[in-house]
Amino acid sequence: MHAGGLRQGALVPVLVFLGTVVAVISSLGAPLVPTVAAVDHVSLSDAQWSLTVTMLVGAVVTPVMGRLGDGPRRRTAMLAAVATVLVGCVLGALPLGFPVLLVGRALQGVGLGLTPLAIATARDRLTGERARSAVAMLSITTVAGVGLGYPLTGLISQSFGVHAGFWFGAIVSVAALAAGALVLPAATSRRPAPLDALGAVLLGLGLGGVLLVLSEGESWGWSAPGLLALAAGAVLLLAWWVWHELRIAQPLVDLRSLRNRVVLTADVTGLVAGVGMYLLMSLMTRFVQTPSSAGYGFGASITVVGLVLLPFSVASVLSSKVVPALARRTAPVLVLPIGCGLSLLSILVFLFARDRLWESFVVMAIAGLGVGCTFAVLPGLIVGAVPAQETGSAVSFNQVLRYVGYSTGSALSAAVLQAHTTPGHALPAGDGYRTAALIGCAVWVLVAVVTIVLPRHGVAAAPGVTVRVGGVPPARSVRSVDEELLVEESMADATAAEGGAPVHEDGAPR
Repeated sequence: MHAGGLRQGALVPVLVFLGTVVAVISSLGAPLVPTVAAVDHVSLSDAQWSLTVTMLVGAVVTPVMGRLGDGPRRRTAMLAAVATVLVGCVLGALPLGFPVLLVGRALQGVGLGLTPLAIATARDRLTGERARSAVAMLSITTVAGVGLGYPLTGLISQSFGVHAGFWFGAIVSVAALAAGALVLPAATSRRPAPLDALGAVLLGLGLGGVLLVLSEGESWGWSAPGLLALAAGAVLLLAWWVWHELRIAQPLVDLRSLRNRVVLTADVTGLVAGVGMYLLMSLMTRFVQTPSSAGYGFGASITVVGLVLLPFSVASVLSSKVVPALARRTAPVLVLPIGCGLSLLSILVFLFARDRLWESFVVMAIAGLGVGCTFAVLPGLIVGAVPAQETGSAVSFNQVLRYVGYSTGSALSAAVLQAHTTPGHALPAGDGYRTAALIGCAVWVLVAVVTIVLPRHGVAAAPGVTVRVGGVPPARSVRSVDEELLVEESMADATAAEGGAPVHEDGAPR
């Protein structure tokens, strides 16, 4: 077999390996927060930023990577992203203090944009069932890989120290960089899409300001002039971003899609559900590791925390493969409230039954089912409600909102627990978890109301697009392979995203 044939045959394994990099990045987050706080001598709320900053960067980088990787710059963008992750892992591995660790975690967030580019490569270079199979495998890898990565990186960090987990990430990144340099296909002849640099800067600064207000409000004082000024500045930046995105022809994310009520339902659901998901995950990882001498918690090791999170990934993968079939037989708008109900049940179990370790496993399994149900049907709603040429942009925006929700949920959990931490004490009172759980309940009730009320107040379907509402499925429309693969790619509840519709050589949306 000639060299080109070997590279083509190795393409899918290498793309899956790149998905593994995303999984490793994610697994270096939540379980290590208490350990980071102890090693770097910072508060738990500050240590939570080692997770929040990664998701914040992911929210901004995902659409940027999509634009940079659309056309002749895709291979360069993917290799540059892996190299950036490698630098971030090395910075996290070196004992240079918490600020350097934060910089490293921010650089690692660039890797969260790898999965959409890997999926776009599979869609471009493969055909038919092979393309569909590759995309499904990439989506499963990101979720299942995170589930397996939690206990693995936890075991490494527990045995050799927290910095060893980041050295493990660096080793994986080196291998991925070498494999990508050998196998990733050369640039295509398609014209590159323009990059909305101003939009990326405004979005990053605005979101960063909002998250800083959430995380530091308790320590600065909620009525402090500096905090109020920061909040006002963040709101103005985000308002400027919205105005800018609506004015330009090639926005970073297409906000115009929100005019469609079905798309609005999917986007609001993705945003708020992301908050609820990461609020629970952040609470669980801290609660399980808290020494029982605090009056709660189990004093569990990082490895045990990873095992507690494993049922979440397993259940989300299982539900994401079953639910689409159920949605096709009924309607996505009927399945969404079921997912919200399961997620609400998980937070209620955490609220009332957290005295035994096995209950934590049950909570995360139920949460995985709920999140899988919710996120599995969102891309189907979007694909069925917008014209074919707008599918990529609409799904991309939904992924951005999920990342915003993840980072907000992480910061919110830290803010609530910090508010229940007595000055001079390292650990919050047990009531802090109760308050946070009640907030989580309110979040999922809000999501459920959105999924029930919005679709029933009228559905604005795009011309030529039929939307299923009320359980009445339309005749199956003729959809391109690319559009159906977008549904598969977005099944990965925390990572897969589409960074913008590919463009033909003539500049027309594909």
